[in-house]
Amino acid sequence: MSHKWTRRILVKRFIGFILAVLGIGAGGVFYANRIEPSLLDVQELQIKHPLIPKSFDRIKIVQFSDTHLGFQFTLSQLKKLVNKINQLNPDIIFFTGDLMDEPNKFTQINELLPILNKLTAPLGKYCVFGNHDHGGYGSELYRNIMETVDFTVLLNQAQPIRLSDGSSICLLGIDDAMLGKPDFTQTLKNVPDNQFKLLLSHAPDLADTAAKYGIHWQISGHSHGGQVKIPFVGALVTPPFGQAYPEGLYTIGTGQQLHLYVNRGIGTTRLPFRFMAEPELTVYTLSTDKK
Repeated sequence: MSHKWTRRILVKRFIGFILAVLGIGAGGVFYANRIEPSLLDVQELQIKHPLIPKSFDRIKIVQFSDTHLGFQFTLSQLKKLVNKINQLNPDIIFFTGDLMDEPNKFTQINELLPILNKLTAPLGKYCVFGNHDHGGYGSELYRNIMETVDFTVLLNQAQPIRLSDGSSICLLGIDDAMLGKPDFTQTLKNVPDNQFKLLLSHAPDLADTAAKYGIHWQISGHSHGGQVKIPFVGALVTPPFGQAYPEGLYTIGTGQQLHLYVNRGIGTTRLPFRFMAEPELTVYTLSTDKK
């Protein structure tokens, strides 16, 4: 048995032990393994800022993240997720990384493409790299998949989202912090100071750096909300670059503050459990804050 599998089994048994100690027992382990990972929490937030043009009022964005296809999340489940996203009628779709758990071992690319291709958003579909997208020699595979299904892949790049009246906001995409090469200077090159700047970063903890660059909002994933949380204790494990800001809404910095939202993601990794960390879709509505 490999060291990797030995460690995984030990951690799995440890989590089962913790749940049992808490009086949750076999039923709780079944819930964490079978029930909670199949749930879906839809969170709604307003992104409000005076630099958002009035014409962007009520523009709807749907974010999904961390599907980790090939570990516990299946293509059948992805079909249901895609249908749910389309039912929300997004104007814009964001995917914030970790499409496949092990890209070099995923064998269902031909079945995956038509499912992702059904996602529709009139103002565009955008994505960034997560650490699993770079892992397993997956960087070009991930890029090819996402571009084939009409996602714009942002790798240390800025992309204006422009309406028919000429008004725009600036969407930024930074590379993954763990296995990529994030470059804020390159990303913000030629971006006007007086434009609303919305950053996609797989890793939430890059927000401390983003706040120094005058970025207004950051949207992230990566941490899975801890994936397994213990009452009164919190997450058992959070990943590197997902420890300071594991889930939810944060305000960072002083003066011109950055707002960060961390989505809990859809799938699981390393261990097939979710406990007190339901899978999440996030729906954002843009709004100007002009007085």
